[in-house]
Amino acid sequence: MVRPELDDRVILNAVLFGHGSHEAAWRSPGMPATAPLELSHWLECARVAEATGFDGLFLGDILCLQDRPEHHPPETLDPLMVLAALAGATQRLRLTGTASTSFNHPYHLARRLLTLSHLSGGRAGWNIVTSSYPQEAALFGWDAMPPTAERYARAEEVVSAVKALWSSWDGVARQADKDSGRWLSTAPPEVQLSGRFGRIDGALNLSPAPYGRPLLAQAGSSPEGMRFAARHADQVFTVQSEIEGAKAFRREIHRLAKEAGRSPEEICVLPGLVPFVAETRGEAEAQLEALTERVGMDHILRKLERFTGLSLAGHDPDTPLPFETGALRGNDFSNSRAHLLIDHAQREGLTLRQLAARFAAGRGHLLVVGTGRDVAERMREWVDAGAADGFNVMAPLLPSGLQSFAVQVMPHLRR
Repeated sequence: MVRPELDDRVILNAVLFGHGSHEAAWRSPGMPATAPLELSHWLECARVAEATGFDGLFLGDILCLQDRPEHHPPETLDPLMVLAALAGATQRLRLTGTASTSFNHPYHLARRLLTLSHLSGGRAGWNIVTSSYPQEAALFGWDAMPPTAERYARAEEVVSAVKALWSSWDGVARQADKDSGRWLSTAPPEVQLSGRFGRIDGALNLSPAPYGRPLLAQAGSSPEGMRFAARHADQVFTVQSEIEGAKAFRREIHRLAKEAGRSPEEICVLPGLVPFVAETRGEAEAQLEALTERVGMDHILRKLERFTGLSLAGHDPDTPLPFETGALRGNDFSNSRAHLLIDHAQREGLTLRQLAARFAAGRGHLLVVGTGRDVAERMREWVDAGAADGFNVMAPLLPSGLQSFAVQVMPHLRR
């Protein structure tokens, strides 16, 4: 399948968050409550995304039950297994799945990602995360989640080891010659490595050939995360809601890439985009309002507390937010996003209830509510200004949000 002709500058990934990116998506009328536990849901999302002209699928992951699991869908499938199932149902989409460097051994990561690469004909991608929930640490026998700097130091060792396992096959040809009885031109050399993950002493039992290594993506916006991305990432998934901040982030990624000996052109910066789109702005606003009314305030405030590290108990939800970014303490869970959310609330004069609704809709990502032309023009504005190389599109409802994007937005992006 050939990608429909779009502006060549714009890279589009469809981010598949279960029922959709909105916290209340699962409660939307007509949405099957258990849809993300069924293969048919993912197949439909993938087919719509490919037919629409997206470049790839992007699946996140968290290795624990999130807060208040009795009030919000906490069950998630392994993203790499989902993508393996989608490989045979798609022809062109890049299939990028999340896997943690904190709780996976490099050998397992190297092999699982190459397995997806072979099953998809070279379309595999790895979204590298360090994990941040304290529940994840407890599940794997850690007393606490290490500080950000330590998690990224471990990630550096793990990713370097994965790359070493892949590159150890350089120069080894797969001959698969039945007549001579020779499978390889030579045996791949053994790799000897040690680090926080333990030891590796041997060879990976799968070659990247003929596809090369999988795409590497990364989503951290802390100083450590940005330096890590500049060294390793092909795509950077970032949370940005203001164009000037997005431009500054992309400039810094490019500066750090040069510092790391890479060309800035090797890295694509893709802000998250949450589009509520309809034929009229009023209809789009009504869609957002309908979902906002279904948000459980207790649930979303608990989640907002975890993201910001602030105690929100006892505050009148209908008065201006009483905090400034100076009130934020060190928060190893999501420090960069916490500052972004509080900064946005202060600039817009949001109440706690309004901030909670904004967080439920997009978790700090760029939220655009309007017609297809409105969404397309905002996207072009960011690309033209040097704020983005494309977008990770986070449809609020799945798969209907992808279908709306196809009908309303894509015609305005095509040339």
